[in-house]
Amino acid sequence: MANHALKEGFARILFLAAAGVSILAVALICVFLFANGVPAIAQIGLPDFIFGTTWRPANDVYGIFPMIVGSIYVTAGAIVVGVPVGLLCAIFLSRFASKGIARILKPGVELLAGIPSVVYGFFGLIVMVPFIRAHTPGNGLSLLAASILLGIMILPTIITVAQSALDAVPQKYYEGALALGANHERATFRILVPAATSGIMAGIVLGVGRAIGETMAVIMVAGNQPVIPESLFGGVRTMTANIVIEMGYAADLHRGALIATGVVLFVFVLLITMIFNAMKKRSEAR
Repeated sequence: MANHALKEGFARILFLAAAGVSILAVALICVFLFANGVPAIAQIGLPDFIFGTTWRPANDVYGIFPMIVGSIYVTAGAIVVGVPVGLLCAIFLSRFASKGIARILKPGVELLAGIPSVVYGFFGLIVMVPFIRAHTPGNGLSLLAASILLGIMILPTIITVAQSALDAVPQKYYEGALALGANHERATFRILVPAATSGIMAGIVLGVGRAIGETMAVIMVAGNQPVIPESLFGGVRTMTANIVIEMGYAADLHRGALIATGVVLFVFVLLITMIFNAMKKRSEAR
């Protein structure tokens, strides 16, 4: 009995330590970002930094508004491309696909999740960009290419989480709908999908988080122009791309401005997560 209590105590301490490490890591990241980024924002001026439309480090001009807009546009495009396809694919795998088809599709989805982002970038650069260049104005390195590529990249996350949420819905919900006269499609879309809303929203949040934080693939297909894009076919630079492109040679205020960009990105992700959580709670309340 004493040995059992000792094991439980050790396990409790181990799990607490693991949770503490996670919290400590987040805290250290926050401290590093704000300690190095906030002074740069104060020196540049918050309005000039956030709403400035010119990024010219050689002249000590640091306006990241084009990168903020670029990040929002690219993320929104990825949501438009990835969320409907991912959700419908998850519903198909969970409720419509035969076992034989599911055995083929599930490994494909898992393979998509394991492909490195630089490989996605090469695919976009070699296949998507020339196709867009041939059929649209511009040189193909554009907001459209980045949005489509990120939409493809977030598919595995959305599909996996949404399918798990759908599979977790009690079977009695489905059977009850059939007993009341609903057909398979109505029971799926009117009963099972709303019941799995929380899990589906979690998958969307994780997918959006990957889209916002993706860097390498975006750098390869987006054009990386620090201007507000005038159309889907214009070049764009995201906040993550801005940091990666220039951090290697940045110094002094330039380096601080890049770290401050990371602070803005951190707040940006936090706000999006809070919005999705509020939407999820509202849907649960209904």
